Amino acid sequence: MTEQTQPAYMFPTSVKEVERLGWDYIDIILFSGDAFIDHPSSGTAMIARVLQREGWRVAVVPQPGWQDDLRDFRKLGVPRLFFGVNSGAMDSMVNHYTAAKRLRSNDAYTPGGQAGHRPDYAVTVYTRILKRLYPDVPVVIGGIEASLRRLTHYDYWADRLFPSVLVDSGADLLIYGMGERPVTAVARAIAAGEDLRGIPQTAFFAEEPCPRAGEGTLLLHGYERVCRDKDAFIEDFNVEEREANRLHAATLIEPYPGGYVQVNPPFPPETTEEIDSYYALPFTKQPHPRYRGKDIPAWEMIKNSITIHRGCFGGCSFCTIAAHQGKFIRSRSPESIVREVERLTAMPHFKGIISDVGAPTANMYGLRGRDASRCARCSRPSCLFPSRCPNMEHSHRALMELYSRITAVPGVRKAFIGSGIRYDLFLDKDGFLDEYSEKYLREVVTNHTSGWFKVAPEHTEDHVLRLMSKPPFALFSVLRREFSRIAAGERLPYRIVPYFISSHPGCTLQDMKALAKNKELRGIQLEQVQDFTPTPMTASSVMFYTGKDLSGRPVFVERSIQGKKIQKSLFFRKNAL
Repeated sequence: MTEQTQPAYMFPTSVKEVERLGWDYIDIILFSGDAFIDHPSSGTAMIARVLQREGWRVAVVPQPGWQDDLRDFRKLGVPRLFFGVNSGAMDSMVNHYTAAKRLRSNDAYTPGGQAGHRPDYAVTVYTRILKRLYPDVPVVIGGIEASLRRLTHYDYWADRLFPSVLVDSGADLLIYGMGERPVTAVARAIAAGEDLRGIPQTAFFAEEPCPRAGEGTLLLHGYERVCRDKDAFIEDFNVEEREANRLHAATLIEPYPGGYVQVNPPFPPETTEEIDSYYALPFTKQPHPRYRGKDIPAWEMIKNSITIHRGCFGGCSFCTIAAHQGKFIRSRSPESIVREVERLTAMPHFKGIISDVGAPTANMYGLRGRDASRCARCSRPSCLFPSRCPNMEHSHRALMELYSRITAVPGVRKAFIGSGIRYDLFLDKDGFLDEYSEKYLREVVTNHTSGWFKVAPEHTEDHVLRLMSKPPFALFSVLRREFSRIAAGERLPYRIVPYFISSHPGCTLQDMKALAKNKELRGIQLEQVQDFTPTPMTASSVMFYTGKDLSGRPVFVERSIQGKKIQKSLFFRKNAL
């Protein structure tokens, strides 16, 4: 079944809703840790709409109860093809706990912002329940939590290495990264009774003797080895990161007692036509009708936003974007984006303000290597660090033209940019890179900023920034000078708001004192700092766990909660400057 065979419908979440559709079976049931919002920014909604386009009957069970009689896991019965499981838009542990390991009091992805509506390690908990109730029905896991836990990883909250989530959960298959093409391939393979092990961008656990390394296949040290040898863990991560950033990756094999995890190479980057087709699907951009009258904070944040591309080639050590979305930028066409803006202006909740024309990094739209063959051979995690790749296109002309087309749509009064901007894409120590660089900054400051121009230098000390894979702090000084010049010239009372990270590996108490006293920050209200949280499958979490950088050299790590608290508190001391 590969074509739409029925009109688009809102996905049923209850037996009554299934009955109203007149269904006598369901093909796929998706379980999620989030409330269901039918918006393209929601991974669950995107996957559901893509499967719907293929003609499959899809139902959704949002935030199922896991501490009762498990009625939510039973109510819709058994799907013809498979159960799909994700934790929601965030890793459930990041969703639940602060960097100080304190339980959060709210959850933006739950009606009313209430906490406590999903378990810790949600993917594992949901999957174990489903496999216990329906042992013969395939369970396919995906989303950010499964994707970034696909191999052995450091778990900050337990302070130890965890095996692949496939091992802990008992899932039959894992989809990593952006899942539209792999989930479609999985559905077709299950319907046809075909073997699932060869599908790109998936991983599985096999209780078989471990294969050997060979052509296109790399053998990692494995779970038992890395648990007793931190250097081996670093070596495995370096292989994983290298392959995650290659256009043509190898198959990865990770040995376990009694079996192995295999991670198949990903699909090639999506074409513009493919991505356009996803965003053209009939999203209502509304919470599911079951939530009528209830506020969902996450929807308030995304309801008037527009995503313009996928991927990020910044390669920040602490960031999970490239590990999940990939390094290569895949941009939507201007026509696709404008059509979505036109649909947005017709919605009753829209008041003329687009909250974010954004992406993982807002100003990477349309950027790629000038020579594609060089990109195909490259395995750098960053195209910007330690220096900008000379093959990387950095002109912001196409992005400025896109902004013009968006703001020309009738009904649009303002289009803000809420996503992060990489200023090292249009600046270096000598100033602007090309004729469009100054024009771009002026355009953003004068027309797409609400008064606070937010950027993320992350730190002031260059040895810490090198471990973060970020540019030197001197570049922020150039940005501040140019921002102030433009704002003054336009008579705009705007402020530049820098974001920083405390207690990142390599950052000492003295480094935070130096940050607080840095003369380049005088006159700036310092109010944006994040205490570093190690998250699975990032270089920074590997450094935090091992106490070494990725070359094996020792680095200072602030591990104590009290020490982390002190580092962060220095940032807010009024007398620090």
